[in-house]
Amino acid sequence: MTGPHPAVAAVRRAVRNLLAECPGVPAIDVALSGGADSLALTEAAVFAGRRLGLPVRALVVDHGLQAGSARVAEEAAETARKLGVDSAEVLAVEVTGPGGPEAAARNARYAALRAHHQGIVLLGHTRDDQAETVLLGLGRGSGPRSIAGMRAVDLPWGRPLLDVPRATTRDACRALGLTPWEDPHNSDPRYTRVRLRAEVLPLLEDVLNGGVAAALARTAAQLREDSEALDALAADFLARHEKPDIGELAPLPASLRRRILRNWLAAHGARDLTDAHLRSVDALVARWRGQGGVWLPGGLVVTRTHGRLAMNPPETRGD
Repeated sequence: MTGPHPAVAAVRRAVRNLLAECPGVPAIDVALSGGADSLALTEAAVFAGRRLGLPVRALVVDHGLQAGSARVAEEAAETARKLGVDSAEVLAVEVTGPGGPEAAARNARYAALRAHHQGIVLLGHTRDDQAETVLLGLGRGSGPRSIAGMRAVDLPWGRPLLDVPRATTRDACRALGLTPWEDPHNSDPRYTRVRLRAEVLPLLEDVLNGGVAAALARTAAQLREDSEALDALAADFLARHEKPDIGELAPLPASLRRRILRNWLAAHGARDLTDAHLRSVDALVARWRGQGGVWLPGGLVVTRTHGRLAMNPPETRGD
């Protein structure tokens, strides 16, 4: 008796391993687009759900950005029903907001999934997607958080395929007799990710003799481990200090100090912080010359007063 095709087995194993890290989840929701990654993921989720006794739903987001999108979404939902999900639901969203069409569509998609999920939401991001994320972070100078890529588990989100190549999901679909939907946006060179996928990564693979996507994914994993360690140290510091004390902050390594400051700022309502914002706040600690407060998005101001940092609306002088 032969087992499943190796590609099918690889996707199933990835889903099983991730769910083993999330004991107690009440259900499995799969974000299904109809593409190869999410189709293979849906089949593997059904396979795992049956063995774990968990209900499996497919959530199909219709962004409404292309003619016939409602039909494509319903066809994806029907394919999921044939694969054995307990239910499949199409979520129609309105794509609006800042950041361009990619960011607006992503924000609308995640908002819909968050509003309708009943358990862990499995996303079909593959190792190739992780590599693209790392390259985007490098190119934009976004810092270690961005270069660390996507987390496998960040509840309610679960990304079991981050170590699985995109080619494996396509092989799995062929083995299962599934015909994935090819999103035209995935071949549109107006989108940065498409050019990374079609031009940059193949060139790097050629110049560096292969293995680039896997190497970038490994780099992301290593940076994520370092980032999580810094997060833990920053959380411990803030648990012991109600307000950032200059005397305690100044001797710390810059990377840890800025992590503490970022977490403190976020906890007090600061949003959309850039590296320039963070370094300006850090200068109140490490390069103090009597400068005034640092203005942040939302009208917030961070000041240095009596040896401590404070966040308040008016700009004040201290020390």
